[in-house]
Order: sequence, then structure tokens, then C-alpha cells
Amino acid sequence: MTTAAPARPAEPARPEPKPILSGQVGRTELLTIRAFLIIPLLALVAAVPLVWGWGIGWVDIIVAAVFYTLSTLGVTVGYHRYFTHGSFKANRALRIALAIAGGLAAQGSVIGWVADHRRHHAFSDREGDPHSPWLFGTSPIALAKGFWHAHMGWLFGRDKTNIDRFAPDLAADRDLLLVDRLFPLWVSLSVLLPAVLGGVLTLSWWGALTGFLWAGLARIAFQHHITWSVNSICHMIGDRPFASRDKSANFWPLAILSMGESWHNSHHADPTSARHGVGRGQIDISARLIWVFEKLGWAWKVRWPTPQRLARLAVPAGAPR
Repeated sequence: MTTAAPARPAEPARPEPKPILSGQVGRTELLTIRAFLIIPLLALVAAVPLVWGWGIGWVDIIVAAVFYTLSTLGVTVGYHRYFTHGSFKANRALRIALAIAGGLAAQGSVIGWVADHRRHHAFSDREGDPHSPWLFGTSPIALAKGFWHAHMGWLFGRDKTNIDRFAPDLAADRDLLLVDRLFPLWVSLSVLLPAVLGGVLTLSWWGALTGFLWAGLARIAFQHHITWSVNSICHMIGDRPFASRDKSANFWPLAILSMGESWHNSHHADPTSARHGVGRGQIDISARLIWVFEKLGWAWKVRWPTPQRLARLAVPAGAPR
């Protein structure tokens, strides 16, 4: 007489993945987002006539350059390489400073920005990607529609990325929650402080006005389009020396203004790397700043690329790119 083998215990059911979206942006929030997109652009157009001969001075240029550099690095080093991809560890003071500096770029609060970008990497150039230029086809009309969508059209939509799925770690951080909630303050400071500096440095109300227009609103508008160009142009045009699951490309003309973000194929091939410009002569200002933070002891466990890893990621000679 044989006895039956004991039944194996049933494996626990795997939890269903959390939804990609958590609903839609409310009407008031959507109107606020659109205002942040449109008003700086209109200010840039309106301010252009002031340039001819007398409407902009060295004070405006210098203040704009300082705010552009500070806030862009807040996005590239803070929002992107640190908070989104964990390219390095940072002490508390640096974490908070990077989150605030990123908020000065007026591109969204830190937690929402990170959730959107993690979603972009999870579904890059596929259904679910919030800003791929390849979602509508490959005909000329479809690509034109895709370019607009990737560049800024997606920001006018109402889909809201699910924070619980894509950024629960940041939502559990009390410091970041406070910085996130104070996002309107950082945007206000980003446009008002240049006006104050312009007025103080020139001792005139006119200097305050041009500082507000050029170093405030126009600088933000220009900054927006540089960042959006990484989403659009860098998924359509450029070199693809590394294997990735999407159409990300390195586009060298944007390297300096984007602080190294336009080495986009390198980034998508190795998302957690602290340096995107990995080739000879590829300028990556963001990586250099991370190197400085590491030398000062403010950052550690930096994920620098290695020759062995780059060799594994490289597209073989003669293979289609």
C-alpha cells in the first residue's frame, strides 16, 4: 500500500502591480500648470523688443546665468540623477538643498517630477511613457504630433502618475514632503529674487523690471525648452553608441546648456550612472558637480561608469543603431 505524497502548499498569490496613474489632475492644478508653462513663454516674446539697444544689460545677463545654472543643476543633479536614479548618496543638508534648487526651475515639485521620470524609464518609447515622441506612428504627420507631445504637449494633459507606485520612497521622506508642498514658494522666489537683485544692483525700478522679465520669466521659459528638448529631440536625433531598449540618442549641441543631460543614449543604457557624458570630450557639468560633492564628503557611493561596464553596453561595430 502506497501513501500519497503530501500536497505542496499553495504559493501565495503575487500582489497585483499598482496602477500607473492615480487619476487625473484637478482643474485648478491643471490651470496652474498651464500658467507656469505659458506665462514665461509670453514674457519671453514680449521682452524681445526690449533687447534692441537698451532693454537688457550685464546685470540681467549675470543674474539670469546664476539662476539658470543653480536651478538647472538642481534638476539635473538633484531631481534626476539623485532622487530619480540614486546615482549617489547624500547627506541631509545636500538632499534638501538639491530639492529646493530643483524647485527653482519651475518644472514641477520634486516628488511629482521624479514619479513622472521613473515612469518614463519604465515604459520608455512604449505605451505608458508620458512623453515619448514615438507614440503616434512614424509618418511625417505622426512624428510632428509626437514631437509636440514629447516637447511640451504632454504637460497639458490631465493624467497623474501614481506616486505610490513610482515614488513611494520620496513620499515617505518628511523633509521632501515639506519641500514638495512648498513648490509654489520656490517658483515665486525664482521670479521675484531676480527682480529684487536687478533693482538693488542698478538702484532703479527699471532694473527690477528687466530683472523680473529676463532673469526671471524669460530665463525660466528658455530653461523649460532646454529640458523639454531632451525629452523630444534626444529621442529622435543623434548618435546611439550604446544598446538601450528605446530610441534615446546623444545630441551634442545641447550638452552644455543641459548640463550633460543630452548624452541621453548613454543615460538610458546605464540609468543609475552619475556621469552621462562618458566619451572623450563629452562635457558633463552635472557629473563634475557630483565629483565636487564627493570630494567634499557631502556625497558618497557615487556610481561612476567603469570601462568594463561601458564595453558591455556598447553596440557592436557594424550593428544597426
